[in-house]
Amino acid sequence: MKAVVMAGGEGTRLRPLTSNQPKPMVPVVGKPCMEHIVDLLRRHGFTEVIVTLAFLPQAIETYFGDGESLGVSMDYSLEATPMGTAGSVRLAARRLEEPFLVISGDALTDFDLTSLVRSHMETEAAVTIALKAVDNPLDFGIVVTGDDGRIERFLEKPTWGQVFSDTINTGIYVLDPSVLRHVPDDQPFDFSKELFPRLLELGRPMYGHVCDGYWQDIGNLEQYRQANFDALDKRIALELPGMRLRGNIWIGEGVEIDDLAGVEGPCFIGENCAVSPEATVGAYSVLGANVRLRERARVVRSVIDQSTFIGRSAAVEGAIVGKSCDLRSHVHVHDRVALGDGVTLGAQAVVMPDVRIFPHKEVESGAIVYESLVWEAAGATHLFGREGVAGIVNVDLTPESAVRLAAALGTTLPRGSRVVASRDATAACRMIKRAMVSGLTSTGINIADLRVLPAPVNRHLIRTQGYGAGFHVGTSPVDSEQLEIRFFEHPGTQLTPALQKEIEKHYTRYELRRAAPDSIGKIGYPVRVRESYATDLLAAVDAPAIIERHFRIVVDYGQSAASFVLPLVLGPLEVEAITAHEFAELDARGLTVDDSIAQAKRLVEAVGADLGAVFDLSGERLFLVAEDAREVPAQQAMLLFLRLLRGTGVKGRIALPVTITSHADRLAEEAGLEVVRTPTAPSDLMQAACEKDMVFAAGGDGAYVVPSFQPSFDAMAAVCKLLELLAPAREPLSELVAELPEVKIVDHTVPCSWAMKGLVMRVLTERLAGRDVDLRDGIKVFENGAWGMVRPDPVEPFVHVTVEGADGTPSSLEQELLGLVEEALSEEPREPISS
Repeated sequence: MKAVVMAGGEGTRLRPLTSNQPKPMVPVVGKPCMEHIVDLLRRHGFTEVIVTLAFLPQAIETYFGDGESLGVSMDYSLEATPMGTAGSVRLAARRLEEPFLVISGDALTDFDLTSLVRSHMETEAAVTIALKAVDNPLDFGIVVTGDDGRIERFLEKPTWGQVFSDTINTGIYVLDPSVLRHVPDDQPFDFSKELFPRLLELGRPMYGHVCDGYWQDIGNLEQYRQANFDALDKRIALELPGMRLRGNIWIGEGVEIDDLAGVEGPCFIGENCAVSPEATVGAYSVLGANVRLRERARVVRSVIDQSTFIGRSAAVEGAIVGKSCDLRSHVHVHDRVALGDGVTLGAQAVVMPDVRIFPHKEVESGAIVYESLVWEAAGATHLFGREGVAGIVNVDLTPESAVRLAAALGTTLPRGSRVVASRDATAACRMIKRAMVSGLTSTGINIADLRVLPAPVNRHLIRTQGYGAGFHVGTSPVDSEQLEIRFFEHPGTQLTPALQKEIEKHYTRYELRRAAPDSIGKIGYPVRVRESYATDLLAAVDAPAIIERHFRIVVDYGQSAASFVLPLVLGPLEVEAITAHEFAELDARGLTVDDSIAQAKRLVEAVGADLGAVFDLSGERLFLVAEDAREVPAQQAMLLFLRLLRGTGVKGRIALPVTITSHADRLAEEAGLEVVRTPTAPSDLMQAACEKDMVFAAGGDGAYVVPSFQPSFDAMAAVCKLLELLAPAREPLSELVAELPEVKIVDHTVPCSWAMKGLVMRVLTERLAGRDVDLRDGIKVFENGAWGMVRPDPVEPFVHVTVEGADGTPSSLEQELLGLVEEALSEEPREPISS
């Protein structure tokens, strides 16, 4: 009889273990789970095995090959698209001419398959299902049989009120090939949900066979850990590799152990592992091949996959650790933690209980990780990124973490302080904002809740009404599942690094102020904030000049709440605005800035507009489309403002980051303006915009500051300022842009571990000594009218190499700086902490 092993499972609930390998390949005491199943099949005489594949099929085919090394003959059937359990077997129907066994490659069992097949033959059944009595059947399909074993009823994943049996469907079947005729070949189809109920209706003979022995569905991390522990306790008959010592300790070939007294059973130590002196392998530890434990390291109740390094005095307690992980000295990994393949934990890092860290993430030295790290590149000692605190909703950024974050902010502020809250329109933003409000009021902070309004209105209220701080919960412009919480301080600027560090300190240490019941913060809802914002903005621009020009513009709001506010300004300015993508309802999503720009191009051409203005979701960044329906690149749009300022005769200073093109300096000089260069962080640019005589600031990425109105990013203020500057111009926007120099800046993002960033900057500082350099943000070197800079990314494991040539094209500096970075990265890293 042939056997079909279903091995197409993706195993989403087992992530991060299954992030880059199929579920049947997760190791159980030294072997992939599916290999234990193949061993079981061989012991019961199944030598011809067909494997159905879907997710990462090459991983299984490469490992098992033709099956000869395991004593069987293996063939493979690949699903091009998901076809369900029955559908996947239907694809292999031409090779199944006689009764055959179906078994999952990701459920661990030692059932007597010979007895199951014998029962099928004796009853002459069309289908025989292996059943198992369990204590809690809620997560499985229940099967009820008559006294003769014939199946009478199915129920998939019942509630306790629906439990009418404790015998469950284990996903192991013996089938007559004729039943596959009832499986459609053009749609997904499932055995237990669709095929078996249909066969029952047709009256085909279906029997259940209650099996003794062990069966465990490895559906989640807890079940996976338990399966390993059960194997160590010999609750299941498995062929474990290696030599058995003292009854319950298994040691593989080539293992180096200084002292067996430091090893406590039951445990499994795979081949070529090295356990250094004073290291401890505690009970219920499973070490895959080539795992290294350094001096005084301790592992207990944990499953460690192959080629993982555990440093001096590190402790892993009740965790699951993937392949090729690097746990440096004094790391502490707590209970129920799961680390994916290739994770690096820096010296003294702590991973708190229930955290999942997905593959190839790097946690820097000394970090304390409380929340799962999924897509972001690193867990660091800081919470704040470039724009604030960001994370995937209900993974990295949960209501619990939002409450703690807000309480940390409240703890840094004096009791009774007032904080402004606002948000974007989505349900996720509403959830997180409400959690933030709860955290702040718990510390005695009063809240002015603006509900759905853009971030610039929040900033304006802070500046004009003297609020102590503010926050805005918005959706990331690049990922609709990720939120960004932006924090502001008086007068509406981004948080300073000092205040960020204070918040981080309270957050990581759980040092949170709790107000007495009679001191809980109050929540108010300010009125006419939109009207106040509009009135002040109208007063900050030359309204008569704009009115006289009679502009017609296209405004794509990008689904932002700016559509609630800007009409109150454009109306009095007599600007005819054709709008698109106004305020989004709670379930709207998926719109990108590129989508908005494409729509604006079409509308500008269709209505003959003077220009198109596109907003990001927060209402903070402005992107331009000229009247000829061409997008104006962000740095050229910034140069356009400078060129137009030249015609106004205004004197003063402008603030620009160090990464902005040198063309800006020349245009500013022509306009009689002084350029103040700042670091690239938005907080530095906004702080500079607060200084005396500032007339303009820009970030080069669509972010503009109109200091006469407010010293922070504001797309609505920027578009009104642009209309004021364009009012006296007679050339169309496209001609004005054509007169601007072309910006050609090359930017390279070079992978660089957190531990190596300091070394890279030290090497560059030494090599570039004596050259004309600017150390404001990274290291920027000037040469013959060109410039290049190397800047460590503040939140990702990269360094940025940025170059602009004297004639607008990259110079030899590009290769020189890239070579220096490569040289630095090739040096041997120092041991982070000596034990």
